[in-house]
Amino acid sequence: MKAHTRETQATMTPEKALQFLKEGNQRFQQNLKANRNLLEQVNDTSDGQFPFATILSCIDSRVSAELVFDQGLGDVFSVRIAGNFVNEDILGSMEFASKLAGTKLIVVLGHTSCGAIKGACDDAKMGNLTKLIEKITPAVNAVSEPKDKSLRNSKNLDFVDTVSKKNVELTIGRIHKESPILSEMEEHGEIKIIGAMYDINTGAVDFYE
Repeated sequence: MKAHTRETQATMTPEKALQFLKEGNQRFQQNLKANRNLLEQVNDTSDGQFPFATILSCIDSRVSAELVFDQGLGDVFSVRIAGNFVNEDILGSMEFASKLAGTKLIVVLGHTSCGAIKGACDDAKMGNLTKLIEKITPAVNAVSEPKDKSLRNSKNLDFVDTVSKKNVELTIGRIHKESPILSEMEEHGEIKIIGAMYDINTGAVDFYE
């Protein structure tokens, strides 16, 4: 599989970009890989990059977007931060990726058993991590069940995963609210912004369409 070129990127649509990621994740789940020469891709991308998707995911070592979606060099922009939320810097990176570099799809990828989400569920306090976790707290508060406080913590993995999904949803809401550029591009059909959840037990990605 060759690296994407200006020509292949120009023919890419948001729907086709999503299908590429779905097919890549299917290969990953089946322990298959697209036939690609990475050294060749190094050479092919030395004069420019033409990725088709931007993926915001967690720093979790088990959730590498390039591996999970079986993509090569020059295929995707990968933005990673614990808890996969957005701030001005990440929004700016997404705007660059979409408006200037031509990606057609933005994926906000959460995952099961997320440590940052667990920290938010437990209202953890530790150095700079405290401020990071505060960014995820709205997702915790937005999940109404269970009401029993003894069940609203990291020991309840169902609660953790529900908060993780809500965090993806709220993050997409923030992208729409805080980036007029990306919102306008989506309204015009130039890009698609979508949420997804990676299951660390199966390797499967569930897209929220």
